[in-house]
Amino acid sequence: MPFKIRKRGETYHYNGTVAGRRLRGTTGTTIKAIAERIAAEAEALEWRRHLDGPGAQVTFAQASIAYRQAEKATRFLDRIEDHWRDTLIMEITEGAIRQSAFNLYPDAKAATRNRQVIVPTQAIINHAASMGWCSPIKVKRFKITTRIKEPATHKWARTFAAHASPHLGALCLFMFGTGARIGEAVALKWGDVNMSERLVVLNQSKVGRERKSHLQAPVLAALANIPGNRNPDDPVFQCGKAENVKQVWDNVIVRAGIKRLTPHCCRHGFATTMLRAGYDVKTVASLGGWRDAATVLKFYAHARDDMTVTDALFDTNLAQRESKRTANTRKQRKILQ
Repeated sequence: MPFKIRKRGETYHYNGTVAGRRLRGTTGTTIKAIAERIAAEAEALEWRRHLDGPGAQVTFAQASIAYRQAEKATRFLDRIEDHWRDTLIMEITEGAIRQSAFNLYPDAKAATRNRQVIVPTQAIINHAASMGWCSPIKVKRFKITTRIKEPATHKWARTFAAHASPHLGALCLFMFGTGARIGEAVALKWGDVNMSERLVVLNQSKVGRERKSHLQAPVLAALANIPGNRNPDDPVFQCGKAENVKQVWDNVIVRAGIKRLTPHCCRHGFATTMLRAGYDVKTVASLGGWRDAATVLKFYAHARDDMTVTDALFDTNLAQRESKRTANTRKQRKILQ
């Protein structure tokens, strides 16, 4: 059937067959010249889909909707979606994605651009590729200068809290006591806190699941001392977004005269303190909300600075215990023989 337009009522509609596929629809206009252009564009898009594949006319917005419907992680997607909008995914190149990171976060560091632009943009396009809409894409990440974060200690967190407002002090103790990420902490609502059972439910948006955490006595007391209403939908720490914390956080550090550590150092402190207390890495990973225990060891477990710990090698009691253990092992072997 030839592809043509015809008037129905006041508006023009198009109808016809393109590459073996029947197309029909309204142009939404009463002006014939405009209707002809709209129909021609619809015909051209269908030819492109036929010749270049089903993804030839899929936009980034459509790919992102499909990604969300698949219940994938949605952190950082809003800015990316606003940037690409109706850009065809087949036209998005590696270079364009890297440039978008500079456009969206001009003052950010490489790690932020990787985490908040490169990774989610690539994930959306590759999800579309898994549906046959386009080819997969691989985007080179920005080079990161690795800096070893210093873990917060119990003493540091208590000193910080003593010089901070009730909200900010409780936030610090809460992150140190639960290992919560800053984004998870500022998003916490009173409805997620059970003071009587000393439990809190954290929505871990980064890994896409919830976890429960125990509230230790100092953390519980700090939460109890936060003034104001405690409606279930009210944020506990009243900080707004995570970015709002930095300036007031640094002001407290100056006032307290303590080492400058970031909020994320509290998460490092949680892992390091638990490991040094003798708890196994699997338990620490589970309680702190890490999906992989190897991540805890690679990034969050910090070695002691005290070189004198090697004195344990010549500790008499230790040597005696080792000797006794060796003797017992030999006895067991003789019995088995």
